[in-house]
Amino acid sequence: GGILNAMTYNMPASIAVDPIEKKPLYHFFPGSEILSLGTYGCNLSCDFCQNWSLSQQQVKVDELSSENALRLANGRESIGIAYTYNEPTVWYEYVLDSCKLNRKAGMKNVLVTNGYINKEPLLELLKYVDAMNIDLKAFSSDFYKNICGGDIEAVKDTIAIAVKSCHVEITNLIIPGYNDSDSEQQQMADWILATCGQEVPIHLSAYRPCYKMEVEPTSSELLFKSLEIFKQRMTNVYLGNLNVEKGNDTICPSCGEVVIKRSGYNVEIVALTEQWNCALCEQELNIIR
Repeated sequence: GGILNAMTYNMPASIAVDPIEKKPLYHFFPGSEILSLGTYGCNLSCDFCQNWSLSQQQVKVDELSSENALRLANGRESIGIAYTYNEPTVWYEYVLDSCKLNRKAGMKNVLVTNGYINKEPLLELLKYVDAMNIDLKAFSSDFYKNICGGDIEAVKDTIAIAVKSCHVEITNLIIPGYNDSDSEQQQMADWILATCGQEVPIHLSAYRPCYKMEVEPTSSELLFKSLEIFKQRMTNVYLGNLNVEKGNDTICPSCGEVVIKRSGYNVEIVALTEQWNCALCEQELNIIR
């Protein structure tokens, strides 16, 4: 009848209460938990998708209205709701309505997103969003076109717009032979520094063979090499999807002391003031609480 219906409105496929660090967000309410919702579908088709069972096929869904999602979040002592697991922009109408309701109730809204969205709907959504983790999958137009079915410039635009509106952290999944060259990593780090500033948290994550991609997993050596490239430019750089001790603690850039210690999703606040500055030297830190 000439009416477009959003098939996933009120229809999440996955519901859980997660540590905020799982998003990953390390500088946004560290140590807290957040109700996490996702449906199915994505507007990219990455060959290496780590969550393809939700993003690349239709799955069973349950009904959950925005009002009931808010009640569920309140009942679980969550700081708010994270729209995650699949790409949140594919059920944009539900996310927007829920974000408005949550903001009115004093709850936080978090997007875990590939950043592939047009400017007008992004700006409308950002009025209600408190934090985003945005995937910057590579720093190559060919990679986005041939491996992801998208356009890197749209993602870069999203990052540049979002960082002026809410707390932003950036994730880069490092795939051997595809996006791991020193030159590409340096160009990405330089662009993030120029666009977002030195303090934006960066998560360098290890790839594992998944979905349509069968290349070898990311080695710890490769991940640590990228860590050093980014740390030459950025203050807060973290490693993900790899069982290593180094690379997950938050370190004061002024005095060099550990202020937040992390082991997996276990978080220990070591040396922070009530204002979430370094307790040892009073250095202001890019931590939202």
